[in-house]
Amino acid sequence: MRYWLMKSEPSAYSIEDLARDARTSWDGVRNYQVRNFMRDEMEVGDPVLFYHSNMTPPAVVGLARVCRSAYPDHTAWDPDDIHYDPRSTPEKPLWMMVDIEFVERFPHPVSLPRLRQVPELEDMLVLRKGVRLSVQPVEEYHFLIVEQLGRTGEGK
Repeated sequence: MRYWLMKSEPSAYSIEDLARDARTSWDGVRNYQVRNFMRDEMEVGDPVLFYHSNMTPPAVVGLARVCRSAYPDHTAWDPDDIHYDPRSTPEKPLWMMVDIEFVERFPHPVSLPRLRQVPELEDMLVLRKGVRLSVQPVEEYHFLIVEQLGRTGEGK
């Protein structure tokens, strides 16, 4: 089992949307490293920190879980979709997606400034300058610290 952080702009798809929908496909990824994470490393059952980016301040707002392993991202084949990529075809798909399901919304969102205050989290990818990956691996102990902060507002 691996642990993940997945970023979404709340205006595009929020934790509230996921709670309402119960599950969704994580489509539109157009970064090779992220595609490889989803295709090669994500497995059904992997826990996910759901992160709202592009808000003030950005924050981990809840938990999700991978509920379907990687499969071709059909949005790349639709010329009317904003994620269209003419290089990708049904016969030779270039992009992949996974499905995630809602687990919980945190009563205490864990803001980026709060994450930076916890010395044990200093190695999290989301805290590194220049790392802007929309899907990124998380160490289990980082995941557990963030989970505790989101549930209780207290802890490391």
